[in-house]
Formats: sequence, C-alpha cells, structure tokens
Amino acid sequence: MAEKERIKKKNRREEILQALAHMLESSDGSQRITTAKLAANVGVSEAALYRHFPSKTRMFDSLIEFIEDALISRINLILQDEKDTIVRIRLIFVLILGFAEKNPGLTRIMTGHALMFEQDRLQNRINQLFERIEVQLRQILKEKKYVMGRDSIMTKPYLHHSYWHFVKGCFPALFAQNFAIAQQKSLKYVGH
Repeated sequence: MAEKERIKKKNRREEILQALAHMLESSDGSQRITTAKLAANVGVSEAALYRHFPSKTRMFDSLIEFIEDALISRINLILQDEKDTIVRIRLIFVLILGFAEKNPGLTRIMTGHALMFEQDRLQNRINQLFERIEVQLRQILKEKKYVMGRDSIMTKPYLHHSYWHFVKGCFPALFAQNFAIAQQKSLKYVGH
C-alpha cells in the first residue's frame, strides 16, 4: 500500500511540473504564473500543490534540475563518444537547440523570461548551468590546441564565448517563430 502511495505522489509531482512547463510554454512571459492558476490547471487545490512542493520556487528548482540533468548528461555522452572537436561542438549545439525547440516552456526558464518574477537564486542557478556548458566548450577547444600543439583560429580564447553567445542568441529566434523551423535554419551555421 505504501508503494502505491509513493508512486501516486511521484506521478502527481510530475503532473504538476508538466502543467507548470506547459503554462510557461503558453505564457508570453509578461504574466506571473501563480500557484492558484497552476492548481486550477492541474485540477487540485493550492493546498494539494503544497503537499508535493513546499513552494513554487521548489517547483522551478525541479524543472531546472531536469534541464541540468538532460543537458549535462548528454553533453558528457557526446564528450565520451566523439573525439573530433568540430563534431563535438556541433553536437552540443544541436543538443541544446533541439532541447530548446522540443521544450518551449523550459526554454523560457533557460532564457530567464519565466524567472522574472521569481527568486534571484533561480536565475543564478541557470547562469551556473550556462557557465558549466561554456567551460565544457572552453575545455574542448583547449584539448584541440593541445592536440595540434599550436594555436589556430579554432583555439583562440575568445572563441568559446562566441560559440556560446551564438547558441543563446538562437533562443529568441525560436520564440519569434513559435519554436518551428528556427532550429533548422540555425543548424546550417554550425555545420549541420
């Protein structure tokens, strides 16, 4: 019996998070998503939400944790499986842009739009995720320099910033085109 309750609670938590992500997807970012709106969307009371999450901040934390796990684990697989620098960078870009295209609500978290009315700590957490990805790009380019034994245009210190800002710059294009086609247009510039 306890196992059924645990599964039911986990399913309800996931349902709440999915509803929040869906609301973020349909939101224009100019309105705060309240727990009252979220509870109505899920079909439960606000008190029921708080039985699963102590705060709305914790709900956002859980979504950010999902984003981190999804991106970092897949980036690690790319780094493990692929040795070519250009291919690694391209696959990381394709991963991030593909994730953004498939998860518009989560992309609003990644860009900070969904966090405008929330605690600064949440934006700091997203910034830390982006810093981790940028460090990975820097490391990939350093490895290229080490293998080549010399500098090339590929190993210049500023290049990882340019790459990363290019990817982050694609997010608004995804929003502008309602997450359709923009990724395909962006990918032609990363060697797809």
